[in-house]
Amino acid sequence: MVIDLSLELLRVVEEAAIACARTMGRGDATAADHAAVQAMRATLDQVPIDGTIVIGEGERDKAPMLFIGEQVGQAHLGLTGLPAVDIAVDPLEGTNLCATGAPNAITVLAAATQGGLLHAPDIYMEKLVVGPRAKHAVGLERPVKDNLKAIAKSLNRRIEDLVVMVLDRPRHERLVADIRATGARIRLISDGDLSAGIAAAVEGSGVHVVMGIGGAPEGVLTAAAMRSLGGEIFGRLVVTTPEHEARCRAMGITDLHRIYTSTDLAAGDAITFVATGVTDGALMRGVRFFGHGIRTSSVVMQTLPRQIRFMDTIHVTSPADDVPIRF
Repeated sequence: MVIDLSLELLRVVEEAAIACARTMGRGDATAADHAAVQAMRATLDQVPIDGTIVIGEGERDKAPMLFIGEQVGQAHLGLTGLPAVDIAVDPLEGTNLCATGAPNAITVLAAATQGGLLHAPDIYMEKLVVGPRAKHAVGLERPVKDNLKAIAKSLNRRIEDLVVMVLDRPRHERLVADIRATGARIRLISDGDLSAGIAAAVEGSGVHVVMGIGGAPEGVLTAAAMRSLGGEIFGRLVVTTPEHEARCRAMGITDLHRIYTSTDLAAGDAITFVATGVTDGALMRGVRFFGHGIRTSSVVMQTLPRQIRFMDTIHVTSPADDVPIRF
């Protein structure tokens, strides 16, 4: 029996988004992240689960809340008989985006039955993210030019019509040059390769593929979304130091060169992915405050049943019954 916790989990990311949206544009990324973490932690403990954070803010000695291995949910408060759930969180993807008021800051959570999410180390991952029509035509080991040709063919487009999303980092100088050599267009982003990955799997978003190196934890969250969207992520851990190797082995990862797909990173049968916009983005609007309430825009994805819901919620804050609500 699959217990539907989607609305409970939605409330977690909504509360986190509202909390950090109050810091939006103030130039303090640390305060924005702290607000999101605090709100997410407090709301998670109200959810009827025996939850374990498998992707979080980091290790316990470096992350006072939502650290890897932390127990959350009502079982943490002493209740028994609750479903065991593994949880991956990014309390605020795009802390700098929130701090500056830039687009595409979101709060994110993915949940699966115990063992359903890879315990990814907090290191980099090489990624390739595409939508459903191109997922069988590309591979992480193939040259950039070949992948873009295959994507263009799958979408019945010219390479010159493709938009490739890439994090604006010095490490991507060669990748950017290779993409431009094909004639494809590039949209460089300062942060937020998770939201970019979701956009790549949604028809009409204007993004056709995400390429480059980003965080491995965000790769797991992207995989959880791909399981519902039908897109694909190909990922390979970037292991360059003995410390990286030790982190991998501590989490049970022995094949350091393996190329992962969405079903490897998020293998559970019942996966729920929820996200709420903090600032305006391609798929969700940011948090909006008005006189007697707060409006949030979210997406809820599930694999059992497989469905994707866009949720627009008005959180009424005034106790008055005669307060007009504007839709």
